[in-house]
Parts: sequence; structure tokens; C-alpha cells
Amino acid sequence: MATDRICALEHAGLSFDVTDSGPIDGIPAILLHGFPTDRTSWDRVAPLLHAAGLRTFAPDQRGYCPGARPAGVAAYRLEHLVGDVIALADATGEEQVHLVGHDWGGAIAWLTAGNHSGRVASVTVLSTPHPAALSRAWRAWRARRAWRPPSQLRKSWYMAAFQVPALPERILAARFRGVMRRSGLPRDDVERYAAHLATREAIGPPINWYRAARSSHVRAHRVTVPATLLWGSRDFALGRRAAELTSEHVTGPYEFVELDAGHWLPETRPDECADAIIRRVTG
Repeated sequence: MATDRICALEHAGLSFDVTDSGPIDGIPAILLHGFPTDRTSWDRVAPLLHAAGLRTFAPDQRGYCPGARPAGVAAYRLEHLVGDVIALADATGEEQVHLVGHDWGGAIAWLTAGNHSGRVASVTVLSTPHPAALSRAWRAWRARRAWRPPSQLRKSWYMAAFQVPALPERILAARFRGVMRRSGLPRDDVERYAAHLATREAIGPPINWYRAARSSHVRAHRVTVPATLLWGSRDFALGRRAAELTSEHVTGPYEFVELDAGHWLPETRPDECADAIIRRVTG
């Protein structure tokens, strides 16, 4: 039976909580959670990966644990988030690691693979299209000058709302449980994440990821390593157009898997997630 080994990653003056699980000599895979969850989002997926011979490293990312909540929006720029992943890859002692990410963790996985291909053996992303594909889906509306915004722009309204100072933290902290339940997240998961994040002080740093993205200096390069995108056709936040465009931003072996599912794939569809990850890692 695999045993969880809880450890701390010290990087850039911050201390990240990391769950290191599975066989010590297993294939190394870093699991990056999304917004607004935490490393426990992988609890249903990770045991299936361990049974297939993978060793998983699941961190609470920057802003999600008390030891890694730097002040100020600039501390959450994409280059820092990617740097955190590379620091964890260094800490594994392996030259290359497999990356797995969901939601924001998926975006960081794409960016890490595109900018540090020598350190990444493969990337498997759940829900999140390649960042350049997302940008293209948004820009299509402006090019057409249509009165009705495209599906992706309508789905992403909250990203603009998060740019407002202070107010989003206050509203989301007060309404966290209701918002997350309406999004399709199972009740037990909602309660677990709420216990961790449903205060203004705790939810503010994760919201800063959205605020800092515009001033970041990381380019969304094409991904040359083997890649998989697993996407749910009923995703409330990430639309079909960007998911389909992702293939144009991957030059290595690529698989697109569409599920009849919503956004919260690690919590609601762990078997399909694990199958896609194992297939990519071992393929």
C-alpha cells in the first residue's frame, strides 16, 4: 500500500506543502491543482496512478498554503508559478518529470512544458486548453466584430470580475459553498475546500493569479513533448473552440479526449483521468 509522505518544498523564501505518494522508485509525476481547490483534489486519482507504478508529488501551489502566501499581486506572475514547478522538479532529483494539471494547474503545466521542455517528459492536462488556444478563442470575437461574444468569452466573465481590488475576495469568501455547489462540485469536496479557502485572507492570494496574469512575462510556446488534453463537454468555464484549437499548439504526439462531463474532472471522473494520465506516461 502506498503511504503519503507530507513534506515541505523550500523555494524563493516560501514553504510549500507537498504530498509525496506512491512507490519510491516509481515514475515521477507532479500533480498541479486548480482554482479554488488544493492538493487534495487528486485524492481519488493518485491511488490509481500509484497502482500503475507512478510516484506522485502534489503541492499546494503558491498562495494556497500559509507558508507560501507572499504579499502583492506581482508575486503571482506566471513566471513565478512556473518557477515553483521547476523547483519541485529539482527537488524530486529526477532530470525529467511528467506533469499533470487541472484548471489553473493545467495552464501552468502547458507553460512549463512549453518553456522547459528538457525537464518535462510529458504533459497531461484536464479541462484547460493550451493558453494560446484560449487567447485565440477570445480574439475571434473582436476579429468578427460581432455583437454577441463567443462562448469562451461568456464563460470567462469572472476573470474580468477578479481584476477588481478587494471586492472579489469578500464576495467569494461569503458565498464559497453556494458558488462551488452550483458549479457541479460534490458536496464533500466543497466542504473540504471551504475549510481551507473560504476566508478573505485565504482566497485573496489565489485570486491574485488572475490579476497577475496580464503583467506576466512567460510566453505560451508550442509544446513539443507528448501531450494529452482531457476535456468535459459540459465544462462551465472552458469551451469547445479553445479545446479543439489546442492541437495546433502541440507538435509532439497528442491525444484529445472528450468526456460527457463538467469541469471538476479529478473529483468526479477519477478513473478516466487516471487512464489518460497512465496512457500518456507509459505510451
